[in-house]
Amino acid sequence: MNRTRPIRSIIEPEGDGYVAPCPELDIASQGTSSEEAWRDLRETLELFLEFAEPAEIRARMREE
Repeated sequence: MNRTRPIRSIIEPEGDGYVAPCPELDIASQGTSSEEAWRDLRETLELFLEFAEPAEIRARMREE
């Protein structure tokens, strides 16, 4: 059975840029604009989910 689950991120200003953490997977990205931080986080998540072992994904997945 394939289950889906939403992944959250709140983009916040930090210094001269923005940070976009994803607490469920302990992954974050940053950018000079909120849009760039979001794009970079999305790319980081896609790559992680594509290449990580299923056990690694399960180990990192955090409950709300």
